[in-house]
Amino acid sequence: MPDPSGVPGPAPASVREAFDLSGRVAVITGGGGLLGRKHAEAVAELGALAILVDVDLARAETAAEAVNGLYPGRAVARGCDITRPEAVEALRDDLLAAHGRVDILINNAANNPKVEGNPKAGGGQWSRLEAFPLDVWNQDIAVGLTGAFLCARVFGPVMAAAGRGVILNVASDLGLIAPDQRLYRKAGLAEDEQPVKPVTYSVVKAGLIGLTRYLATYWAERGVRANAVAPGGVHAGQDPDFLGRLAHLIPLARMAHQDEYKATVAYLVSDASSYMTGAVLTVDGGRTCW
Repeated sequence: MPDPSGVPGPAPASVREAFDLSGRVAVITGGGGLLGRKHAEAVAELGALAILVDVDLARAETAAEAVNGLYPGRAVARGCDITRPEAVEALRDDLLAAHGRVDILINNAANNPKVEGNPKAGGGQWSRLEAFPLDVWNQDIAVGLTGAFLCARVFGPVMAAAGRGVILNVASDLGLIAPDQRLYRKAGLAEDEQPVKPVTYSVVKAGLIGLTRYLATYWAERGVRANAVAPGGVHAGQDPDFLGRLAHLIPLARMAHQDEYKATVAYLVSDASSYMTGAVLTVDGGRTCW
């Protein structure tokens, strides 16, 4: 718990010690996805036990197996629908019974909807604002934003009771700037047929930044820090034409490698960032500079 006198507490003995996560338990939502697994690798390398949480248990188990292949015994898979309060509460009870603590929460889960066709009669493209399906809106908000709120609501008090903890929300550079819809245009399509980045992506990621700032002040006096990371896109075999267009918007002229956010995550969930809360750390190759 912070000292109300305003006098700083003892600093870590070394930089190496500040990054040490030995004995800590880290819950990572969306743990079966690409970045969820990478977040798990980051904390496991530093000694934490990574709890990879996913609505698809089989996917979480596959990711945990991969992490354990690198860092034996440091990853566990758990199935959980984070949009259901009772499911998150049951997960908390299970983890406390098994491990006795939760020190870190990484809110990483998000939908990546794949919608075929168009629900609007007479043509158009489903991702456009005018045609965007309400059920997709509700699903995306439920997973990406409500799920993060529920996990913070359930696990935050556990950390506050212990007098320390870290919540990291995975936002995006598109939580800070609008998507450049020119990146997604396709030649030969009418305007109402042009695909766009869905509105829910921007809303969820911007909402996570707001949630971060709220949480940072809410439990500050009880030793719980909350920050957000705003990553740029990750290279994962995208269309070369898209990559070329995007490169012109990024000073470093490329997307991130899959491992390039791991050290940032390690910094934000460890004592290396002990005087950092309510912040948004942008790691986007410089895109938001332009």
